[in-house]
Amino acid sequence: MTAPGKSGPVAWSRGPANLASALAAELVGRIVRGQHPPGSALPPEPVLCETFSVSRTVVREAVKMLQEKGLVQVRQGSGTTVTPRATWNVLDELVLAASIAEPDGLDVLDDLVVTRRLLESDMAHVAARLATSDVVEGLLALVARMDTLVEDPMAYADQDRAFHDLIMRTSGNRIARAVVRALESQVLNTSRYMGQPLREHCVASNLGHRRIAERIAAHDPDGATDAMFTHITQAWVVRRGGPGEPVRLRR
Repeated sequence: MTAPGKSGPVAWSRGPANLASALAAELVGRIVRGQHPPGSALPPEPVLCETFSVSRTVVREAVKMLQEKGLVQVRQGSGTTVTPRATWNVLDELVLAASIAEPDGLDVLDDLVVTRRLLESDMAHVAARLATSDVVEGLLALVARMDTLVEDPMAYADQDRAFHDLIMRTSGNRIARAVVRALESQVLNTSRYMGQPLREHCVASNLGHRRIAERIAAHDPDGATDAMFTHITQAWVVRRGGPGEPVRLRR
């Protein structure tokens, strides 16, 4: 692939099944970076074929993928036009990854955290009403286990996700859980989202987990909501780094 801001021939994996996907990924990056801004036309098929050394069939399949992501509109006789950003499917894996890599990528991650915070706070509220003794024991056991893993951020992170997932499953809200899991699955391996976890970060994070578990154990929905809201906010602010204040998190 070309470096950001560059254009020209690209080194491709030649497997037929990979060509259209590889071209689509390259074009997504170029569109998100503004090389093909909203309202502009994509280069015509012959130019794309020559630039990327692929067939018209591959180009058409790649453009179809861009359509499905909301990035372009194809009109007979008018060519392919890049659509306004408001129509882009930001939840698409390629669009989200390219957006996070941009200079304003922290704003995108702030919005992701706000969305996660909203959904998980509500699920914590419901979980506090529905939690059985087994759920409470499970949450407290996970908190205790995480206390022993603060020296190992990777192992800690696995138990962290298990803690949040137990709360989401307890709420019974399968849609909200699926949205949170889908969002996180696309950013868990990005350094911009994960930051550089340290022992003190894990210690502070687990204090938040303990407060959430205690409020759920007390069957205190409002307290569980507030504890989850605070925990997700503080954990992200610690990891976030970067310039500027996270104003999008303010409520």
